[in-house]
Amino acid sequence: MKRIVVGITGASGILYAKRLLDALSGKAEIHIIISYAAKTVAAYEGISLDGYPAVYEDNARLEADVASGSFLYDCMVIVPCSMKTLSAVANGYADTLIARAADVCLKERRRLILVPRETPYNRIHLTNMLAAHDAGAVIMPASPPMYTNPQSVTELADMIVARILDHCGIEHQIGKRWQ
Repeated sequence: MKRIVVGITGASGILYAKRLLDALSGKAEIHIIISYAAKTVAAYEGISLDGYPAVYEDNARLEADVASGSFLYDCMVIVPCSMKTLSAVANGYADTLIARAADVCLKERRRLILVPRETPYNRIHLTNMLAAHDAGAVIMPASPPMYTNPQSVTELADMIVARILDHCGIEHQIGKRWQ
């Protein structure tokens, strides 16, 4: 069973994180880190991130297992990824557990997927995305495809979740693939 770290930050789009956690439940060992801002946004968006069969990590606890390169995990996903977190990852400013775990992914050459949910991007955002990409991260903006003719916001979110799962090497039956 794969071990996946999921960081959830304070950008709008907590539904992406919820749908990812739904999809990973029972398929992976999950470690969840939720920033304070993400908890606030989740409340505004009416989404609960509680109750998953997972290890919940405190974002202020830099001595957590996931902060060490010796703690093995297969992939980390930050979804949604705020521009603040993107900046921390791109610039090696590991002052939170989310940023530290991402830094570990990069230094250990593990898969790190950043799902920014912001529009439009300014030059600083784009520069930070390029820096994170050059360091080894996969930048996967929350830009779902429309060719599937989605009927709900959940179906839109699921298309991004399907791509995340593909990049984490987790088999799934979510959404439609291009034929």
